[in-house]
Amino acid sequence: MSVNSAEPPIEVDVILVKAGRTKIRYPAGLLHDDGTRLAVRAPWAGDAVRDFGFVRFEAGDVFTEYYWRDRWYSVKEVRTAAGVLKGWYCDITRPAVRTGTELVVEDLDLDLWRSADGADVRRLDEDEFAESGLADRDPDAAAAAVAALEELERLARGDGFTGLLE
Repeated sequence: MSVNSAEPPIEVDVILVKAGRTKIRYPAGLLHDDGTRLAVRAPWAGDAVRDFGFVRFEAGDVFTEYYWRDRWYSVKEVRTAAGVLKGWYCDITRPAVRTGTELVVEDLDLDLWRSADGADVRRLDEDEFAESGLADRDPDAAAAAVAALEELERLARGDGFTGLLE
């Protein structure tokens, strides 16, 4: 099944885990799974508006989310209910695991935002990452997370970013 398929998507539960606990769980339509990369689409799963100052996530927003089984990040394309692109919110995560209808992703605190026009690329939550203690508990995972953030930022500032999503 591809992102552009006319078939109705299979429903999966996206489960975002942080510090060993489920942070959020929400239903999404599975658009694509080629064994390495998965794409799902879901409405904004938050209970309220989330205003970051540089972007607002709110009721009606639609997220097309891309996950990899071999990469330490996910990329979420954010659009208004009318289809206007707001930008991309990227989470640094362990590689995704899909078992049946569950897609589990472990959030490692680091994030990146890229605006729709590409002019605003910013790292987020580096303080939370430092405070998480991951560097002490699992130095290899911490190093992979930092490397993933650097790769995403390089792509977000260049021409290769949207190629991730094709």
